[in-house]
Amino acid sequence: MRVVLLGPPGAGKGTQAQVIAGRLGVPAISTGDIFRANVSGQTELGLKAKVYMDAGDLVPDEITVAMVKDRLAEPDAKAGFLLDGFPRTIAQGEQLRSSLEELGHHLDRVLELVVEEDELVRRLSGRRMLVDGEWVQRDDDKPETVRHRLEVYREQTAPLSGFYEGEGLLSRIDAIGSIEEVTERVMTALGTPGRPGDS
Repeated sequence: MRVVLLGPPGAGKGTQAQVIAGRLGVPAISTGDIFRANVSGQTELGLKAKVYMDAGDLVPDEITVAMVKDRLAEPDAKAGFLLDGFPRTIAQGEQLRSSLEELGHHLDRVLELVVEEDELVRRLSGRRMLVDGEWVQRDDDKPETVRHRLEVYREQTAPLSGFYEGEGLLSRIDAIGSIEEVTERVMTALGTPGRPGDS
């Protein structure tokens, strides 16, 4: 099964990606992991991306899409995958479709984790990290920063929801509740209800 996981910061995508991929028996693929692998492996694409990253600029779509396509062509992704963090824009969504067609594949389902903004701000601004024995708030988790991140998501990524809905691929998932409750909603939406006790 080939699945894309959408949702704003704080919706629990990273956690759910690992659990759902484990249930489906496919790799959970995040763009962050792909970037790190290419940069640390000093691949041609990684070296190109590093120039933009070092300058603090966004890596152009063509480089990002090429990296994702290379990853999706690897043997472990032949039977399926779960993509977390890509696509981020409609343009990337269209490029992903073309890349999959070239590989002889197509998306089976797009899952959107839905959480109200106030709950997202509460979740993210409540996170702390340990620094020199003290629990402190990360700069990017301060309420005003969180709201800005959510605004960027609304402008750039939220339109993908309508894009995939138009293709008949979208399932919206209520992401409020325990990890297990949200996972069961996802598995039901995928038409593969999970078994109690599965991990």
